[in-house]
Amino acid sequence: MDFDFTEKEEAFRKDVRAWLEANVPDDLRGKAFASSRADVDEVRRLRAWQKTMWEAGYVGMSWPKEFGGRGAPLTEQIILFQEMARAESPQFVNRGGLSMLGPTLMKYGTPAQQTRHLQKVLTADELWCQGFSEPNAGSDLANLQTRGVLDGEHFVINGQKVWTSMAHVADWCFLLVRTNPDAPRHKGISFLLVDMKTPGITIRPLRQLTGEAEFNEVFFDNVRVARDNLVGTLHEGWAVAITTLAYERDLLTFIRHIALRNALHRFVRLVKERRRGGDPLVRQKVAALWIGEQALQMNAYRSLTKILRGGEPGPEGSTSKLFWSQLDSDLALAATEVIGPYAQIAEGSEWAPDDGQWEFYELLARASGIRAGTTEILKNILGERVLGLPKD
Repeated sequence: MDFDFTEKEEAFRKDVRAWLEANVPDDLRGKAFASSRADVDEVRRLRAWQKTMWEAGYVGMSWPKEFGGRGAPLTEQIILFQEMARAESPQFVNRGGLSMLGPTLMKYGTPAQQTRHLQKVLTADELWCQGFSEPNAGSDLANLQTRGVLDGEHFVINGQKVWTSMAHVADWCFLLVRTNPDAPRHKGISFLLVDMKTPGITIRPLRQLTGEAEFNEVFFDNVRVARDNLVGTLHEGWAVAITTLAYERDLLTFIRHIALRNALHRFVRLVKERRRGGDPLVRQKVAALWIGEQALQMNAYRSLTKILRGGEPGPEGSTSKLFWSQLDSDLALAATEVIGPYAQIAEGSEWAPDDGQWEFYELLARASGIRAGTTEILKNILGERVLGLPKD
């Protein structure tokens, strides 16, 4: 595999690097690896930053032009992510909409749905949350029980979702509901687009170990959703959801790199500031983390190559999520060991290293093996769908 970028791509890298260096806001620079998406004011600033990047032509770059993108090669999208990491820029706040819903609507959405939603996904004028997980249907998503009953030209939704990131600030939700309870588990499911201001929706924040409440419970009580908001075929939403999750696993790998690389660069700086570079154990950890990050990038390049050759994201993308989870946890622990007791001091104290981001990061990393797919389920996916092992 050729890992070199073309002269044209390197010229693009030079242009985007210069633009980011000149435009990343000082109050957002360097906060990408442990930033809050629960604080309403912070989300407002991140929305404004995504819109600034969209105005410069850097959001949805690989999207086709007819959907509001630049039609740029996916390689340029990856270069942008790499340069965002280098510039310590925040991630896109609407990343669920950009990396999951957007590609799904381009494949399964009606022209009316595409016209109504895609542009506002790009500009962050409308934020999206994902209504998939339920109390008894997290990693085992096919067990979902939220019902959608057709009543004329509307679905009437009743049920509960949980672990819904950013539901408290989201404008819309892409939602899975069971529309045929008598069908097999992976059948009878439909994929809907729901306005979060619809009567009957109740959002309850869930306080996390970090102290913030980015996750939420969302309750649906006779919520009426127009049939026009059905994506794909009635009762065939599982196929739509698989597309959504496949894009999440593969493309979010590159987006996660923004946060991971920021954290790694900050960690190296931390080691230098605390003059721990002469400690052989610390040097070993830095080297192992750096090698791990590079290996993660190479695996992401493998998925990228498959897409560039006309393929689609597949279950092998689960390897990137698995490895990222371990690397993220290892990096947080290594930083905590280098800092010592001060790593426990949160934002707001003058004694908190990097404004308390390491305290936040260490707590957030405890969930790395759970969020966006638990380690155990991902191993089953790899075993069954990649290695061909018998089902668990």
